[in-house]
Amino acid sequence: MPLCKPKVQEPCPVYAESILRKIVIDSDIILDHLARPAEKGNGSTPSVLRLAMSQLFCYTTVFNAIELFSLCASAKERQAVENVMQAMKILGLNGKSAKNVGAYLRVSRGRNLHDLEALVAGVCLESRLPLLTGRPRRYRGIRRLYLVAPEEIVSAHKKGNV
Repeated sequence: MPLCKPKVQEPCPVYAESILRKIVIDSDIILDHLARPAEKGNGSTPSVLRLAMSQLFCYTTVFNAIELFSLCASAKERQAVENVMQAMKILGLNGKSAKNVGAYLRVSRGRNLHDLEALVAGVCLESRLPLLTGRPRRYRGIRRLYLVAPEEIVSAHKKGNV
């Protein structure tokens, strides 16, 4: 599979690969979903998270969960985040992957990459899963990290490819 870089002209060929049915969801996609008004048949387009979850097995990382819970200002917001977290598998670290992700974190510090993004990227790389994010610049320069833009999910949904 070719490496996808942020701001590519052509969409990543994620959905061209029939074996790809799993994806990691970044915090921004979840926040966008939570900030939308409730979708109750009002003709609005479903959130990117809903579109992804309708056809793909979605994961997030423990680091995304930590980021999301840190942004909660009320019990209602915490409950909303918890509800979303229960709808997907949360990827964490074991001893072996912690060693590999830790080594990656050490290398990433010289690239002006924030620790949280480096940890999310490390879990994605360790799990060999692409990352659905609307913030590709946060992950710029991470070799072998496969990024999927929200527009690709929407486009694939409209074409019926997801």
